[in-house]
Amino acid sequence: MNIKIVIFFVCAVLVGFAFRNPGEITPARVLHQMYDSIKNVKTMRTKVAALERIDKKFSSANSEYLVQTSPRKVYFVNRTKKLEVLYNTELYGRKALVKPNVFPYMTLSLDPTGNIMRKNQHYSIHELGYSFIGTSIALTLSKDKDGLNHFSYKGKSHKNGYTCFLLEYENKNYNYVDYKVGDKETVGVIASKLCVNEYLLRDNNDLLNDFGYLRKGKILKVPTLYCKKAVLFIDEKLMLPISISLYDDAGLFESYEYTNIEINKPFKKDDFNRDNKNYGF
Repeated sequence: MNIKIVIFFVCAVLVGFAFRNPGEITPARVLHQMYDSIKNVKTMRTKVAALERIDKKFSSANSEYLVQTSPRKVYFVNRTKKLEVLYNTELYGRKALVKPNVFPYMTLSLDPTGNIMRKNQHYSIHELGYSFIGTSIALTLSKDKDGLNHFSYKGKSHKNGYTCFLLEYENKNYNYVDYKVGDKETVGVIASKLCVNEYLLRDNNDLLNDFGYLRKGKILKVPTLYCKKAVLFIDEKLMLPISISLYDDAGLFESYEYTNIEINKPFKKDDFNRDNKNYGF
């Protein structure tokens, strides 16, 4: 299923529910406003604390990044691991420049969707920013026909220095079904086709680092829903997520906390150039 069509359909549904009770704070109203805000993000700077379950263990990381949505440009840095990534198709084509703090200690040009950059990662650099959150919620609702009724508004809450609307989603009918792999299908293709979470599809089929074509006819265990539970803190001023946590039947599988958020502020000319004196490429 085309992701853009899914998002358009979900947004149309939200519009219908968002204004049924004027003045009342409802999950549909908050989600609709969040989608509008995400669509209007042209540039962003932020710090992100990520917690991701990888092979039954949790991996944490603190990073900073700059994102320009169109044309898409990304600068990512994890200062603790001394890892930098720069993606700018205007200057460097479809490859990302990567400066690791491990041998061979030199700048590499890598495929952002390849196994080297995606190894032990829930998402590629193409998902950095807020678009992946909007897509995640849209896919959750598209897989759950009664999805809005599984969202609840828990009131206002403070998170990371922001005053937020707190939303929770939970569907206890989360389960798994069999899927037979077709010709020239990858995990990413199947996840997109079935509107499910790619990480969960990999995790439940021992395919965490398999980014090539899968064997035709192989039987996979596929989640019936995008996630079992989600907790979102959405800032009441920016109407953008400050925190998102997603759960499956085993518990938390990923959480992202955003701070120091700057939206739609212009970048400097060299912010996406390897020659920036503050970068290590």
